[in-house]
Amino acid sequence: MIAETVCSAASAAGLGIAVVTAYRKRYLAAARIAAYSLVPVGLVMTGVVGWLADTAFSPTAWAGFGVLGVAWALFATTRAVERRRGGTRAERKAAARAGQRDAVAPAASAPSRGPATRPAARPAASPRGANSGDDFSDIEAILKKHGI
Repeated sequence: MIAETVCSAASAAGLGIAVVTAYRKRYLAAARIAAYSLVPVGLVMTGVVGWLADTAFSPTAWAGFGVLGVAWALFATTRAVERRRGGTRAERKAAARAGQRDAVAPAASAPSRGPATRPAARPAASPRGANSGDDFSDIEAILKKHGI
């Protein structure tokens, strides 16, 4: 009974604010405020407020919410672990089989060792503050490369 009275009062206050807003020629905002203010009365009329009041004071309902929370936590944990491992067990087995097949070419007797191409070693960076003129040498090289 108290919940219905509070919802009705909240709706009446919201409709009053909507009227004041419409008086200020802000019709779109007034319509939005009126829509929000009618929700509590609609919930009372459909019986949702009564159901919520019965649920709020029911130990069985709270136990059910606890069970749902545990189920959600288990689901979220298993999904997080599955993502970390890289998919389901079947997907991991299939990936392992494909990786073993592609590891060695079928006609190769020994792994081929082509000429190794090593990238040019970069010169060691000088400590900061030692040569303030060398701090921008990398940037200058990039700018020169692009013709700037």
